[in-house]
Amino acid sequence: MAGRNYYLMIAGVGGQGSVLLSRIIGDAALMKGLSVRIGETFGAAQRGGAVHSHVRIGEEVYGPLLIEDEADALLALEPLEGLRRGVIYLKPGGIAVVNTRKVYPIDVNVGAADYPEVEKILDALKKLGARLVAYDFTKLAEEAGTTRAMNIAVLGAYARMIEEADAPFDKVTLLEAMKGRVPKRWLDANIKAFELGYKVADEEISGK
Repeated sequence: MAGRNYYLMIAGVGGQGSVLLSRIIGDAALMKGLSVRIGETFGAAQRGGAVHSHVRIGEEVYGPLLIEDEADALLALEPLEGLRRGVIYLKPGGIAVVNTRKVYPIDVNVGAADYPEVEKILDALKKLGARLVAYDFTKLAEEAGTTRAMNIAVLGAYARMIEEADAPFDKVTLLEAMKGRVPKRWLDANIKAFELGYKVADEEISGK
């Protein structure tokens, strides 16, 4: 990514770990000697409202918020929130990692919005030109030992996808940054979730 900035959008609902994920990615960028700006928006986060994080990385970055069609990558911890942010921010050809496990946002629960089929959500992201990996990363986290590691499973998949992209960091850096943020008692489960997510993306990319 020499000579340019790199932007990510992290989308989910309250309690899914989007803030932690943005901090881990920010730490990884700092480990590479880059500047980072993070901006977060919360919508009644404690009650399952939308939460999204803007992460801007580069040699010099100033404002924290992305503009339309600017994100190099979308990490969606919840599919509908991923679509809502993806259609605004993800640039054509960008990376999208989507957790397919639904968590109904408040507007759906109160009948103010409908929840489309997950396949339609994924199709819409593909039509945006996204390089997409979609999976039930919550299930992977369960296999690793805690559903709270779902965000780290998504991170692992992202780490595999950027091996074919012009990104400011790599798998090793992201894994080290994660280790610096996760409590020791949960570290083994999070490392396992990361590796399971990486494997899912690897199988998708290699066509296994």
